[in-house]
Amino acid sequence: MILDDQLSVLSNEHRRRLLLALTEESPCTIATVSSDPVATDGGNQEYAIAMHHSHLPRLEDHGLIDWDERTGDVTKGAEFDAIEPLLTTLAENHSVQPTSKPPD
Repeated sequence: MILDDQLSVLSNEHRRRLLLALTEESPCTIATVSSDPVATDGGNQEYAIAMHHSHLPRLEDHGLIDWDERTGDVTKGAEFDAIEPLLTTLAENHSVQPTSKPPD
Protein backbone atom coordinates (compact mmCIF):
# COMPACT_ATOMS: atom_id res chain seq x y z
CA MET A 1 0.00 0.00 0.00
CA ILE A 2 1.55 3.29 -1.08
CA LEU A 3 1.76 6.28 1.26
CA ASP A 4 -0.99 8.24 -0.52
CA ASP A 5 -3.40 5.32 -0.05
CA GLN A 6 -2.41 4.98 3.61
CA LEU A 7 -3.00 8.70 4.23
CA SER A 8 -6.32 8.55 2.40
CA VAL A 9 -7.51 5.63 4.54
CA LEU A 10 -6.34 7.35 7.73
CA SER A 11 -7.90 10.70 6.79
CA ASN A 12 -11.18 9.71 8.45
CA GLU A 13 -11.37 9.80 12.24
CA HIS A 14 -13.69 6.77 12.47
CA ARG A 15 -11.35 4.61 10.42
CA ARG A 16 -8.33 5.76 12.46
CA ARG A 17 -10.09 4.99 15.73
CA LEU A 18 -11.09 1.54 14.54
CA LEU A 19 -7.56 0.73 13.38
CA LEU A 20 -6.11 2.08 16.64
CA ALA A 21 -8.49 -0.16 18.58
CA LEU A 22 -7.10 -3.12 16.65
CA THR A 23 -3.56 -2.24 17.77
CA GLU A 24 -4.74 -2.77 21.34
CA GLU A 25 -7.29 -5.55 20.97
CA SER A 26 -8.08 -7.95 18.19
CA PRO A 27 -10.78 -8.98 17.44
CA CYS A 28 -13.07 -6.03 18.03
CA THR A 29 -16.83 -6.04 17.72
CA ILE A 30 -18.23 -3.06 15.84
CA ALA A 31 -21.78 -1.75 16.19
CA THR A 32 -23.49 -2.04 12.82
CA VAL A 33 -26.91 -1.20 11.51
CA SER A 34 -29.71 -2.39 13.73
CA SER A 35 -33.42 -1.83 13.84
CA ASP A 36 -32.92 -0.75 17.46
CA PRO A 37 -31.21 2.68 17.44
CA VAL A 38 -30.02 2.19 21.03
CA ALA A 39 -28.09 -0.90 19.96
CA THR A 40 -26.05 1.04 17.42
CA ASP A 41 -23.19 2.77 19.22
CA GLY A 42 -25.28 4.38 21.94
CA GLY A 43 -28.02 5.36 19.53
CA ASN A 44 -25.83 6.90 16.81
CA GLN A 45 -27.44 5.18 13.86
CA GLU A 46 -25.78 7.54 11.33
CA TYR A 47 -22.35 6.42 12.58
CA ALA A 48 -23.36 2.76 12.40
CA ILE A 49 -24.63 3.12 8.84
CA ALA A 50 -21.42 4.87 7.74
CA MET A 51 -19.30 2.17 9.35
CA HIS A 52 -21.34 -0.63 7.77
CA HIS A 53 -21.64 0.79 4.26
CA SER A 54 -18.49 2.89 3.86
CA HIS A 55 -15.68 2.60 6.38
CA LEU A 56 -15.57 -1.15 7.08
CA PRO A 57 -15.84 -2.13 3.39
CA ARG A 58 -13.09 0.35 2.47
CA LEU A 59 -10.74 -0.96 5.16
CA GLU A 60 -11.51 -4.52 4.11
CA ASP A 61 -10.89 -3.71 0.42
CA HIS A 62 -7.42 -2.45 1.35
CA GLY A 63 -6.71 -5.64 3.32
CA LEU A 64 -6.36 -3.73 6.59
CA ILE A 65 -9.17 -5.60 8.33
CA ASP A 66 -11.10 -8.83 8.07
CA TRP A 67 -14.76 -8.15 8.81
CA ASP A 68 -17.43 -10.71 9.57
CA GLU A 69 -20.53 -8.76 8.64
CA ARG A 70 -22.78 -11.34 10.31
CA THR A 71 -21.19 -11.11 13.78
CA GLY A 72 -19.63 -7.65 13.57
CA ASP A 73 -16.20 -9.04 14.44
CA VAL A 74 -13.27 -7.12 12.98
CA THR A 75 -9.72 -8.44 13.07
CA LYS A 76 -6.41 -7.30 11.63
CA GLY A 77 -6.15 -7.97 7.92
CA ALA A 78 -3.17 -9.18 5.91
CA GLU A 79 -2.00 -5.60 5.19
CA PHE A 80 -2.45 -4.24 8.73
CA ASP A 81 1.26 -4.47 9.56
CA ALA A 82 2.04 -2.15 6.64
CA ILE A 83 -0.03 0.72 8.07
CA GLU A 84 0.52 0.19 11.80
CA PRO A 85 3.76 2.27 12.07
CA LEU A 86 2.11 5.30 10.42
CA LEU A 87 -1.02 4.84 12.51
CA THR A 88 1.01 4.67 15.72
CA THR A 89 3.05 7.74 14.79
CA LEU A 90 -0.11 9.75 14.06
CA ALA A 91 -1.69 8.66 17.35
CA GLU A 92 1.41 9.57 19.37
CA ASN A 93 1.68 13.01 17.76
CA HIS A 94 -1.94 14.04 17.28
CA SER A 95 -1.65 17.02 19.63
CA VAL A 96 1.77 18.28 18.48
CA GLN A 97 1.56 21.83 17.16
CA PRO A 98 4.07 23.25 14.67
CA THR A 99 6.61 25.57 16.28
CA SER A 100 7.26 27.69 13.21
CA LYS A 101 5.74 28.65 9.91
CA PRO A 102 6.21 26.19 7.04
CA PRO A 103 8.72 27.18 4.38
CA ASP A 104 7.46 29.06 1.34
